[in-house]
Amino acid sequence: MAGSRQTIGVLALQGDVREHELVLEKLGVAHRQVRTPADLAGIDGLIIPGGESSVIDKLSRIFELREPLIAAIAEGLPVLGTCAGLILLATRVIGAIDGQQTFGGLDIEVERNAFGGQLESFEMSFDMPIIDGEPVRAAFIRAPIIRDVRGCAIIATLPNGEIVGVRSGACVGIAFHPELVGETRVHAWWLNSVVAGAQR
Repeated sequence: MAGSRQTIGVLALQGDVREHELVLEKLGVAHRQVRTPADLAGIDGLIIPGGESSVIDKLSRIFELREPLIAAIAEGLPVLGTCAGLILLATRVIGAIDGQQTFGGLDIEVERNAFGGQLESFEMSFDMPIIDGEPVRAAFIRAPIIRDVRGCAIIATLPNGEIVGVRSGACVGIAFHPELVGETRVHAWWLNSVVAGAQR
């Protein structure tokens, strides 16, 4: 089980950082914010939160964090990207702004704001085979959709077949926010299956 032996970093350049920290606290997992390359040292996993993917991309370059992040992900640091975090892990982005870059890690194509703008945000529950028990509750806020998958396992789809979650090795990306609606099981699965697996 997840516990005090893990220290999880939360990329804290922009976005819903505190909400992820609260989930980690509920699960009894040590965490710290990551803003500089030095903050990456000694963490067992990294969460890239939702927010504005283009802003996080720009700030990662300003804080000279982009290249160390790319290297850490390539070297197998377990990563969970939610919403904007998924976009930042993708290799191809539909609807990217001029000059927008990603960190890579998932060989997928995602479409930004695929469900529409802020007014089209919604909450729903859906079955996620990797999560036991009741359907997973999630918020979709200006959420992306995964349009093409190469070499990744699909871990979450909506009832209409839209792909909203993938995994490739230690890298996991989901299009939704479990942390905004009190859903802790996705984080627990990542900690117990992905992070713990990398620690062995």
